[in-house]
Amino acid sequence: MYTLQELASLVGGIVIGNPELKIAGVSEIQHGKPGTLTFLSNPKYKKYLAGTKAAAILVADGDLLGSRAGIVVKNPQLAMTKILARFQSPLRTPEGIHPTAVVDETATIDSGVSIGAYSVVESGARVGKNTVLGSHVILGQQSEIGEDALIHSHVVIYHHCFIGDRAVIHSGTVVGSDGFGFVTEGDTHYKIPQNGSVIIGDDVEIGANCAIDRGTIGNTVIGDGTKFDNLVHIAHNVKIGRGCLLTAEVAIAGSTEIGDYCIFAGQAGVAPHLKIGDRAVFAAKTGVTKSLPGGKIYAGMPAREIREQNRRDAVFSQVVRLEKRLEKLEHKLFS
Repeated sequence: MYTLQELASLVGGIVIGNPELKIAGVSEIQHGKPGTLTFLSNPKYKKYLAGTKAAAILVADGDLLGSRAGIVVKNPQLAMTKILARFQSPLRTPEGIHPTAVVDETATIDSGVSIGAYSVVESGARVGKNTVLGSHVILGQQSEIGEDALIHSHVVIYHHCFIGDRAVIHSGTVVGSDGFGFVTEGDTHYKIPQNGSVIIGDDVEIGANCAIDRGTIGNTVIGDGTKFDNLVHIAHNVKIGRGCLLTAEVAIAGSTEIGDYCIFAGQAGVAPHLKIGDRAVFAAKTGVTKSLPGGKIYAGMPAREIREQNRRDAVFSQVVRLEKRLEKLEHKLFS
């Protein structure tokens, strides 16, 4: 439990109301609970402000509080992120190797490591200091995980893959599976050996049930600070820069290079062998079929700057309306 002043100091905010007010947790504004702190960031939720039962509210504009207690900060969502971390219950991960885990004698296990039940660490692999492997994790031959990483249960990391410090990988994800590479002659598909690797940088988070393929000859690379949602697929030899955000069901085809701080909304896809510039943003279901410069927002299939796509959508809607009007006129004229 914290006082309102303690939480305000944590986020660099200004207290409105009783600074000694006790806060026992956090809650959603529309489902506010007594004794908790909530926040207002999205204007859509302003309608819940008056009726919430939360004891205090994080806001950007103190006038919204009226007579209620709260904390005024520049970015309520970011402030709530920091406060949530204070109330988060830590995972119970006892240091050491579970008796049912199998760790090859040639593997290197640094200090403070936790390896869960039925996990396997194969020959020549390395697990960095204070890293946690959940149950049923497979770490392949010669693969390495850095320090302070968290690998959740049922993650499979193939051989010769390299994962940086403070990485988080959620359950069901596979790192280092073969890329989809075949040469066809006649009616036979000949598999291309996938002899490259996967290199994942520091502070990367990979959601559940993602697939990151190893390179064919070179490496598949995920830059520092990049975050994946669930169900993301990264094909062989893809290069993704620093600080990118990829949401659910995004797929990046082979050998594409993506710059730093790009954003891909749900179900966006990129064709192979393309280059995307820094800070490009792609709306949901966007299909990228050619290389595109950074610093712009794209939408549609094929991807266009979003203003152009919106104009095209508007014209299409007008055409549909005109078509319906013509049908009515034809019916009147010929009936």
